Amino acid sequence: MRPLDDTGAAKRQESGLPLMDIPSPGSRQEPAAAEVVETPDREAEKKAPCPGLGLFYTLLSAFLFSVGSLFVKKVQDIHAVEISAFRCVFQMLIIIPCLIYRKTGFIGPKGQRIYLLLRGVLGSNAMILLYYAYQLTSLADATVISFSCPVFTSIIACVFLKEKYSPWDALFTAFTITGVILIVRPPFLFGSEVAETDKDYSVHVKGALVALAHAVFAAMTLVILRKIGTSVDYMLSIWYYVIVGLIECVIVLSILGEWRLPHCGLDRLFLILIGMFGLGGQMFLAKALQIEKAGPVALMKTMDVVFAFIFQIIFFNDMPSWWTVGGSLCVIASSTGAAIRKWCQSTK
Repeated sequence: MRPLDDTGAAKRQESGLPLMDIPSPGSRQEPAAAEVVETPDREAEKKAPCPGLGLFYTLLSAFLFSVGSLFVKKVQDIHAVEISAFRCVFQMLIIIPCLIYRKTGFIGPKGQRIYLLLRGVLGSNAMILLYYAYQLTSLADATVISFSCPVFTSIIACVFLKEKYSPWDALFTAFTITGVILIVRPPFLFGSEVAETDKDYSVHVKGALVALAHAVFAAMTLVILRKIGTSVDYMLSIWYYVIVGLIECVIVLSILGEWRLPHCGLDRLFLILIGMFGLGGQMFLAKALQIEKAGPVALMKTMDVVFAFIFQIIFFNDMPSWWTVGGSLCVIASSTGAAIRKWCQSTK
């Protein structure tokens, strides 16, 4: 699950990881005198205390995000916007002490505030759309389609950041589009009997389109984060994501009249766990990017799809169709290819 959550550094980290590395929390501090005389080997040893630790953090992050997605799927009587609001509340309670401890402030640099605000709006929209997609379609389908985010990131970065869009990017885009088509199975390509044999086909298509919209918003969030760069502490970026998302959710819920507490105590527990697992996934992913290159992290992040398939089969007794499996392979091949290409470029 995955509100590019959508989600914050989260939505950036969940989908378009090859684009940028998150700076270390202390990267803006001046080194102490004792640190200046340390050798490069000593500094490298500090950054990577254990081989493969960054990949383990990524795997743990993927598991936490997937478990959070499972809880979102389990809570069906509460609107996706309200689930997003609860997640923002629980994350805000944890982020505020972190900001106070790190002494980063709550507003950010003057020249970056507009970008932080955009990051909050786009990231929160991506989170809401992803949660809504989980409620409409299967866990595996929503997760796979959300992985098309890197393709949209490349296109948007080419337009607004003037980054190069190579033939390789076009090939990855074609693979992603093919995968989404196989999952959605539009009647004008697969025949009208597809919609007639599946009673929930219209809901499935709606969920797939919502997941695709999530991927677009998550891609825009990643481009904003790339624009911000290392000038803003990543905790402050998450803070904007949480506070703007909470305000947006309250406004939308007031308009829709959907605000209500869950009747079941188990659903209330799920709401708390969604916030905790979502924040835990963000933290471990941020930590992974501090000690490991973005390329290997992006490759390991595809374990989200594996966990989604496993949870869908075990907890919902829903065996994915061969169309879904084929579409998943196309999307994963696209994401993996993009990650490997970025990784190779960074090592040259």
